[in-house]
Amino acid sequence: MCGIIGLSGVPDAARQVYLGLYSLQHRGQESAGIVAVDGAGAARSQRGMGLVSDIFSEQVIANLPGDVAIGHTRYSTAGSSVLANAQPMLAGYREGPLALAHNGNLTNAVQLRSDLVAKGSIFQTSSDSEVLVHLVARSEAREPEDQLLDALERVEGAYSLVVTIGRTLYAIMDPRGFRPLVLGRLGSGWVVASETCALDILGATPARELEPGNVIRIQGSDLDELPSLPSRPHRRCVFELVYFSRPDSTVFHRSVDRVRRELGRELAREHPVPGADCVFSVPDSSNAMALGFSEVSGLKLEHALIRNHYVGRTFIQPVQAGRTAKVKIKFNPVREVLEGKRVVVVDDSIVRGTTSRALVQLIRQAGAKEVHFRVGSPPITGPCYYGIDTPSKKELIASTNSIEEIRQHLGVDTLGYLSLDGMLRAAGGDPGEFCHACFSGDYPTEIPEDLERARHAAPLLAALPT
Repeated sequence: MCGIIGLSGVPDAARQVYLGLYSLQHRGQESAGIVAVDGAGAARSQRGMGLVSDIFSEQVIANLPGDVAIGHTRYSTAGSSVLANAQPMLAGYREGPLALAHNGNLTNAVQLRSDLVAKGSIFQTSSDSEVLVHLVARSEAREPEDQLLDALERVEGAYSLVVTIGRTLYAIMDPRGFRPLVLGRLGSGWVVASETCALDILGATPARELEPGNVIRIQGSDLDELPSLPSRPHRRCVFELVYFSRPDSTVFHRSVDRVRRELGRELAREHPVPGADCVFSVPDSSNAMALGFSEVSGLKLEHALIRNHYVGRTFIQPVQAGRTAKVKIKFNPVREVLEGKRVVVVDDSIVRGTTSRALVQLIRQAGAKEVHFRVGSPPITGPCYYGIDTPSKKELIASTNSIEEIRQHLGVDTLGYLSLDGMLRAAGGDPGEFCHACFSGDYPTEIPEDLERARHAAPLLAALPT
């Protein structure tokens, strides 16, 4: 999962991108970058490993002049966590500097990369995003946007993109619409970003969300909608609403906060806990779910786990050891709330079970009499190939264990997962528009066998997707 943002026709655009990246930091903590294009068409780039605040200083921003800029925050779903894979990518191109920031995964990148290498292409990264750059460069179409569209016709999978070619900014969403992208007005210019929370920090006025297959061209303050990509059935990632997006964002035309409250309500209806004393969340992404659970169940809502906000999100730590070590320093129980109580713990999901098990131990040690664990999504049983870090079945506790076995592993008195139907009801609208492959196994695209093998190969020796 990554966060992307692009601006055009906005003075000091790099500074605005920098602010926007702060709002998108939750979408990736491994690296970040900005490319800015000045009035003469010269592009300048700054990328680094770590958080946005670690990478960009006042001096760095001052050295990125221009009224066109794009930015990216990254966590790797494949491809190694090294500076070479940080984005936005910047390449020399016959139509001017080409910069690209990508959120998603290209499921046919392995084969495309092999074909390109056989034809003489030289890759500098292990990221699938670089495949797009090479495809654009090799296109025989005459106009830049036609070269870009020509490249996109050859790729499959999930991609929300912001691309600059010279001083022109393009915003593109794949035909299935896996990942969100929203357009806003900022002064006389435009901003496009992964979530509306990035528009909010800039004071931009939301214009609309991009729809699946949309291709938008922005030149200064002028915006043109180009012909859409060939239509495909829409498959919005439901996990954006469950976990990834910020609760203050509007994603897929839905308030993330309102969906999460409804997830909690559905969870209380499906898995009530008679006789419990209170309910609380595993902060922060499940806060609204616990509130919804409390509304329906009548249980008192408590703040029983205090989160240290100076520690990153455990789920998107790229190394298992990092996830485990941060659980204890990220959460601390409130003994006065827990001691002697029958408690309901609400979390958004269980992926590997590492964090949940450690949390239950903390809650038990704080004196809870009973611990009832409730999950605001179904069991995750399969990998995601569209931008979320669930690379193999063996890492997913629900793929090889029954709910009873998971309950025993976590050390809880009862365990209840929200059903697939309950989750889709909470999301609202047409249930058929969502991708829920990680829960149901219903993948909307073909998954090549070599993709699974490549995800576990040496990162700089294999043709890997991002």
